[in-house]
Amino acid sequence: MRLIAITGAVALGIGLAGCASDDSGSGDGDGAAEDITVGVAMPTETSERWIADGEAVESQLEDAGYEVDLQFANDDIPRQQQQIDQMITNGADILIVASIDGTALATQLENAASKGIPVVAYDRLINGTENVDFYVTFDNYTVGVQQAQSLLRGLGYLDENNEETGLDEEKIIELFAGSPDDNNTGFFYQGAMDTLQPFLDDGRLTVPSGQIDMDTISTLRWDQATAQKRMEDLLTSTYNGGSDPLDGVLSPYDGISRGIITALENAGYGSTIEEGLPVLSGQDAEIASVKLIDDGVQYATIFKDTRKLASQAVDAATAFAEGEEPEANDTESYDNGVKVVPSFLLESDIVVADNIGELLVDSGYWSEEEIEAGVAE
Repeated sequence: MRLIAITGAVALGIGLAGCASDDSGSGDGDGAAEDITVGVAMPTETSERWIADGEAVESQLEDAGYEVDLQFANDDIPRQQQQIDQMITNGADILIVASIDGTALATQLENAASKGIPVVAYDRLINGTENVDFYVTFDNYTVGVQQAQSLLRGLGYLDENNEETGLDEEKIIELFAGSPDDNNTGFFYQGAMDTLQPFLDDGRLTVPSGQIDMDTISTLRWDQATAQKRMEDLLTSTYNGGSDPLDGVLSPYDGISRGIITALENAGYGSTIEEGLPVLSGQDAEIASVKLIDDGVQYATIFKDTRKLASQAVDAATAFAEGEEPEANDTESYDNGVKVVPSFLLESDIVVADNIGELLVDSGYWSEEEIEAGVAE
């Protein structure tokens, strides 16, 4: 069935329309959940994080009574386009989309809008189209700040409250950024650079390679092997093959961190931070990296609880299903080039070895057994 949105969304032309084929929509936006299908498009199953997101969204939607069509595109843009087209053809009433390339879905979303299907962008903003109705994500600028803060903590410049310690020793770092086609990358980068800049300006931190701008340090598709290769190239070109000192690396994602760690270990920097391995940040609290943190190999990660993000996506879908506008807590930050998309932003946490139990185990996100094995059950 198709639903009808009766709030201000109608005025924007994004309300749910009556069923084009048989006009069986309720007409008042209060259709039963079991009559509503939600298409969920996720970018890949190669990342532990996205598998968890997909499962969380699917299970919570099903618990709420919705039919769910969950698809993973394995980082293949045409495949994701085809999957969304098929969801629309098969009668999806609402779409939740975590895009691979935030600029590549305009045609699909125009088709959705023509059929009155609202679109919720999930974690990654969809750009260049007016046909995205809501955005659920974390405060991505703050995530970037936290990535830099965790690096500065590990280097000794900040304490656990992110207050300066007074350390004036000079340290050497390198920088990595996320995928250039992911809208979040710019927010992560800006938050991190705004936090690191005072330390770069006064000389406490230096980047010997000179590679600082986002385009140069980006990692296409957040790929671990790509990050490892770039780190290897940096070590060859700037660090005498691993003989020169390197104190830390800003990494925006755990998979990238693991690639960097492999390159550093192979170059002889040690197997733990205590043995001389540079301090690394991360993101997503992937189980393999949580074990590395617990083992003293990776210094930190940023925990973004995908269960909460899934809940927010389900809340947004439910609001549309009931003919209402989802609750937004940010209506200014996320301009997709055509419109400012109303958004709901969630908070994130810095995870280091000392608070793994509090943040990840006590919350039920990972068990002690999973952390010890480094594998999700």
